[in-house]
Amino acid sequence: MTTLTQELFDTTAATYDTDRAKLIPCNDAFYRKAIELIPAGALRILDLGAGSGILSELVRRHHPASRVHLLDFSAAMLDRARTRLAGDDMVSFEVADYNTATLGEGWDAIVSALSIHHLEDGNKRKLFARLVPALKHGGIFINAEQVAGPTPHLEETYKRLWLEQVRAAGATEQQIKDSLYRQAEDRSASVEDQLQWMREAGFIDVDCWFKDNRFAVLAGVRPVA
Repeated sequence: MTTLTQELFDTTAATYDTDRAKLIPCNDAFYRKAIELIPAGALRILDLGAGSGILSELVRRHHPASRVHLLDFSAAMLDRARTRLAGDDMVSFEVADYNTATLGEGWDAIVSALSIHHLEDGNKRKLFARLVPALKHGGIFINAEQVAGPTPHLEETYKRLWLEQVRAAGATEQQIKDSLYRQAEDRSASVEDQLQWMREAGFIDVDCWFKDNRFAVLAGVRPVA
């Protein structure tokens, strides 16, 4: 992650939760699919780029036996997560850049929401390769992500439709402005490219399970030895 990316999220941490609900037109279905893909017996879950804890809170709600470790490079964002998850002794927090941090091993699931698209494509590929050995055999990686259009025309279409949708949903011009400010550091990749990179990293059963415009849920499994 770049220093500018960290500054962007530190600066907008206070309004991030309110903004996100308005700025993801498919918000409920998007997160629901990510949660549905977590196996029922998952006990150890790593949330990469956990931010303010939106995804982790949903994980804990739907998988109450799970322990969730939130990792994010923005201390301001994790402070929001600590407030959100206050009193839950099944969560832990770590301020670190997952692009370089030790990821541990034996995770039943590694999840991420709207974070990995901030990496350059080469670093996405390196991260995918590091995630495979961090999972237990049969463990799953789930990435609820913002993706790029597969062609320049579709990329412009995605952006135009997104603006129409968020305005129709009631997003204020300030919320849109803040989102566009954060998007200055976006490095989104297409669904096709990311699925291929995941396969090359060693994941199997790789698929796109949900897609609505620029939002998609991708997943892959570490092979059973």
